[in-house]
Amino acid sequence: MLTDDEEDVSLFDAQDDTGSRPPRNTHTKHPVACLFHVMFRVCALLLYLLCDVVSSSSFVAGMVAIMLLLSCDFWAVKNVTGRLLVGLRWWNQVDEDGQSHWVFESRKGTRSSHLSDSDSRIFWLGLIVCPLVWVLFAFSAIFQLKIKWLPVVLMGVVLQGANLYGYIKCKVGGKTDLKNMATNYLGRQFLKQALSKEEES
Repeated sequence: MLTDDEEDVSLFDAQDDTGSRPPRNTHTKHPVACLFHVMFRVCALLLYLLCDVVSSSSFVAGMVAIMLLLSCDFWAVKNVTGRLLVGLRWWNQVDEDGQSHWVFESRKGTRSSHLSDSDSRIFWLGLIVCPLVWVLFAFSAIFQLKIKWLPVVLMGVVLQGANLYGYIKCKVGGKTDLKNMATNYLGRQFLKQALSKEEES
């Protein structure tokens, strides 16, 4: 098992890419995975929006349905669609000492022909947009004093935010900190400017 202190590794049934690599396909290779990646989260959002409009008396039924959709979405994205659409997978495990470790895996040769640009775009668009919508719903529930809906909205933020965080960590690498990436980038730009000024003078 790998922890966040180790490099991303090959996972599941990935095949080693040898020789020349064909160009990536722009058509979706996993339409069913794309459908489920979008369906659960969009249904949860729509049900939240329409729950009060359709029937205000069935708050408990609406809340349970939204929670089930969010849970199904969390499981599907974490365990299935991330692996199929972008070749990434993450999880959190607790070792014998009680220490919690994030584990990140990536399919070897993620630029090969088994991934498509369409699948990747659908995956990342759904992964980024929906948590932002749940954050907007959270602010709306607070300002409109819809306190009974706040736990549902916070569940949406937490579950979809956890998947977003996990896949961003997978994408940039388990060892890489986003703050360190920004600092290194700014440092390189500063060094380039200093060297170019010395060359001019």
